[in-house]
Amino acid sequence: MASDGPLKTLFDNAQKNEIADLPSPGQPGKGAKNKKRLSVERIYQKKTQLEHILLRPDTYIGSTEPVTQAMWVVDGETLVNREITFVPGLYKIFDEILVNAADNKQRDPKMDCIKITIDAENSTIVVWNNGKGIPVVEHKGEKMFIPEMIFGHLLTSSNYDDTQKKVTGGRNGYGAKLCNIFSKKFTVSTASKEDGKKFKQSWSDNMNKKGSNKLSPFNGTDYTEISFSPDLEKFKMSCLDRDTIALLTRRAYDIAGCLKGVKVFLNGKKLPVSYGSLYSI
Repeated sequence: MASDGPLKTLFDNAQKNEIADLPSPGQPGKGAKNKKRLSVERIYQKKTQLEHILLRPDTYIGSTEPVTQAMWVVDGETLVNREITFVPGLYKIFDEILVNAADNKQRDPKMDCIKITIDAENSTIVVWNNGKGIPVVEHKGEKMFIPEMIFGHLLTSSNYDDTQKKVTGGRNGYGAKLCNIFSKKFTVSTASKEDGKKFKQSWSDNMNKKGSNKLSPFNGTDYTEISFSPDLEKFKMSCLDRDTIALLTRRAYDIAGCLKGVKVFLNGKKLPVSYGSLYSI
């Protein structure tokens, strides 16, 4: 039992405060006003696939936050290992498009050229290849042309046949669509001599807005071109900066060095097929 004196006074005051905080019958306590119960609708939410990708980008393209680390990059015409700041997610969507172009060599051995344009001033990237074009035909089941199905609808892929040997980069039906989702504008243009048609279509606002496709007769050399303007705000960026361009340039050199029989051009310049003359030691 508490004795008389200061300790008893503290004990009595504490009891009074506890009693004062207790709610009267049928009345909420003092803290109830500030502790609103969340509705089940707010706690449990269902998102579309597109919403989920934008809400949790790290699951699909890696971090959208800048990181700083030592990397091999190309500065001017020299390969150097230096500390750079870049966003892994932006690098990933660029690589998805570039690997798609390189994979076309597996589907068409006659393909011999890839052209990459990095326009820092307008924050636009273009990747073109002269391999066999995407079939410009309508998918009977989905009632849409194949290029739209490939680049504008999630979980569509030509790599779902697990009985076939895996020799290309795609697998899970996201691929280039992730680039579309994380771009302010994304355009696919492809031409098929076999189908006698050229196809072009654009999306904007992170693949939320789809433009009409444009079809025209075609009788030339097949090609596919992807043009996109990354949504830089989603990568905490304001422009395609020096470090980012140096890293994307090195990736272009990677493709030139490993893709036998294919000339790779970056901003109009043919890249060497070996890193040998680029090393700075």
